[in-house]
Amino acid sequence: MAMMRAMQMDAPGEALHMVERPLPVPQGSDILIQVSACGVCRTDLHVADGDIHGALPIVPGHEIVGTVVALGPDADRFAAGDRVGIPWLGQTCGHCRYCESGRENLCDHPVFTGFSRDGGFATHVVADARFCLAIPDGFDDAHAAPLLCAGLIGYRALSMAGEGLNIGLYGFGAAAHIVAQVAIWQGRNAYAFTRKGDEKGQKFARSLGCVWAGHSEEQPPVELDAAIIFAPVGALVPASLRAVCKGGRVVCAGIHMSDIPAFPYADLWEERSIRSVANLTRQDGVDFLEIAAKIPVKTHVTRLPLGDANAALDTLRAGEVEGAIVLVP
Repeated sequence: MAMMRAMQMDAPGEALHMVERPLPVPQGSDILIQVSACGVCRTDLHVADGDIHGALPIVPGHEIVGTVVALGPDADRFAAGDRVGIPWLGQTCGHCRYCESGRENLCDHPVFTGFSRDGGFATHVVADARFCLAIPDGFDDAHAAPLLCAGLIGYRALSMAGEGLNIGLYGFGAAAHIVAQVAIWQGRNAYAFTRKGDEKGQKFARSLGCVWAGHSEEQPPVELDAAIIFAPVGALVPASLRAVCKGGRVVCAGIHMSDIPAFPYADLWEERSIRSVANLTRQDGVDFLEIAAKIPVKTHVTRLPLGDANAALDTLRAGEVEGAIVLVP
């Protein structure tokens, strides 16, 4: 019997451990993918730490690039040998009011890769072909992987930020290092905010073309038209409100954030606004990957073997990642 390996999570706060399982046979519109690379996302850390709760045991990972090796009887979008990407949104119901109005990212009955369905911290994974994405030829597997969540969610957040010239990026990790390149390509000015004392991160941001980089307690040299918060720190909401101009927008781009502290109404007044980003649509994926190839986006990755998934999560938890970490089976 053919077998696969996976890093499985049994309970929040516990280390992932390697398991062997029979290779699954895809059913319906599913396809079986041999994983080439899987990015390690902050959402995986929220899953591992119990900040968000889903099905257990679970194999995390939702920035997956791999090759189709088998198809279910109803899977007709890809062929064996095709390279595909598997993002966070793994499936939707298709008939709730959100799906029917073009907002499948808000589906009432979604399936999420690596959260409610096993993900890509593995040698193989099963995914619904209807929700997989074709990967542009210009990216190798490892450099494509972070595009599938850090890039996609960042792109959706940037779209929500509006068309302003000066964009602040709070938390300069995997998502921000991609979004900064998109914003700059669009002709905007990117301002990077890191942890206090993170001079290495600030230097990295400037190397990508950010016009300014400082720590999150600083005021930028100009009023921002919009701010996108990638760090899961609620205190950054009032801080970023104070940094944006009248009518400015603050976009919270994470799936989890610590509580937002009280702040005076004056910080919100003059038509400033706060909104969140939830998941992605398939069209987001198509649109972003086309833009990423056109720029082209250059992802900065550190490759680690699949068995080092716990070390990857520890490094991410400590905020010591430049760009993104990618697991390679």
